[in-house]
Amino acid sequence: MSKMEASSALGEAKLPLLGNNIDEHERVALVKRVWNESKKLWHIAGPSIFNRVSNYTMLVMTQIFAGRIGDAELAATAIAINVILGLDFGIMLGMSSALETLCGQAFGAKQYNMLGIYMQRSWVVLFITGFLVLPMFIFTTPILMFFGQPSEIAELAGVVTMWLIPSHLTYAFYLPLHFFLQSQLKNRVIGYVSFVALLVHTFLCWLVVIKLKLGLAALIGFGNVAWLVLVCGYFGYAVLGGCPLTWTGFSMEAFFGLWEFAKLSAASGVMLCLEVWYDKILMLMTGNLHNARTFVEALTICLSINVWELMFPLGFLAATGVRVANELGAGNGKAAKFASSVAVGTSITISVFFWMLVMIFRSQFGYIFTSNELVIEEVNKLSPLLGFTILLNSVQPVLSGVAIGSGWQRFVACVDLGCYYLIGLPLGYLMGFVFNYGVEGIWAGLICGGPAIQTLILAWVTIRCDWEGEAERTKKHLSKWGAAKPELK
Repeated sequence: MSKMEASSALGEAKLPLLGNNIDEHERVALVKRVWNESKKLWHIAGPSIFNRVSNYTMLVMTQIFAGRIGDAELAATAIAINVILGLDFGIMLGMSSALETLCGQAFGAKQYNMLGIYMQRSWVVLFITGFLVLPMFIFTTPILMFFGQPSEIAELAGVVTMWLIPSHLTYAFYLPLHFFLQSQLKNRVIGYVSFVALLVHTFLCWLVVIKLKLGLAALIGFGNVAWLVLVCGYFGYAVLGGCPLTWTGFSMEAFFGLWEFAKLSAASGVMLCLEVWYDKILMLMTGNLHNARTFVEALTICLSINVWELMFPLGFLAATGVRVANELGAGNGKAAKFASSVAVGTSITISVFFWMLVMIFRSQFGYIFTSNELVIEEVNKLSPLLGFTILLNSVQPVLSGVAIGSGWQRFVACVDLGCYYLIGLPLGYLMGFVFNYGVEGIWAGLICGGPAIQTLILAWVTIRCDWEGEAERTKKHLSKWGAAKPELK
């Protein structure tokens, strides 16, 4: 063999090795990118998850202590919190999620002065919304009876909701403060204040029910204190020097551009309300079944566990919304796409873990809430549906976070309306009442017709998204929102 042939053969022999090295470098680079993005996501998602778990634990704690008073009190408190307060929270959260979009994008674009202005505009919009929603709390009993709930539970739930009005009004201040701090990555203060509020709430529940035995009204009334702790803690941090770039004091600019802000808030409100209310319809429909009290209590336990676990995907919803909004505001479309992919993968992994826990302990977790064996047996029957819902929840909230970060609220609202209420609701009714599958049929129909189809549509839209185009569109929108103040002559 000549030297030239030997050299050629040697070169050919090295080619595959060179290709493998390139692949290995690419794999290492990808792993490093995933690791770096995961750290950014967890920096936001970790405190957000703790905050959401703490906040929902306060509501669950109220239900647990109400169960120590009596079964009727547990059912009424569950209806009041999960249906009425849940509907209300969906409205207020939805109306404030516009702030999540705008603050996240403004922070990414380094328009720091606008964050405080946006928050004040959100306060105005939510405060007005809060008063418009008040009749739902005042007329809870006739509303629940109209939807077929047992009169005993409906009347007791009406008493509970009257004592929940202070918490309802507190949402108007709490939610904008939360998104204001979250969008600028002030995550530690969110976690610390949430922990203090949870401790205060747990102590007050124990004191009122176990030690002083003051009854249900006192339990609900003292439960409002923890939400005031959250508002005072967040607001104190913001105005006492914690946010020097983004909080420069109260401004009349908050009253300019309110109509445009309200329109985006309304689109956000419709999007999230259609999602949040869907679970409440499940509980209302269950209340019309024979032996409804047992089914309502069992469903309450399953939905409580579901929402408890949902706080993890919702934490990634918040983190994804912030990361996507920040990157689009900075003009980095590809980085926004990558953040979405990492968030979905992480959320799926976590939800699989919780699905396994539910399947393993399906006959035990009901005892946390009640000792009624009939209810425990029904919880055991509903556990497979609970597990499937948990798996579905791993993707859908994160994709909603992508939508919030990108400002797609109006489109998603249309998708929610079609999937949830034109397909899922009729399917749930058919399976539950026409084909007589009971609460299992209602739940299965609502899940298969609503969240499952919505998740597929959002996944398809996200995969096909032109992220560089979204980054350009974000720049134009930021220019529009920042110019909301009229010129002063």
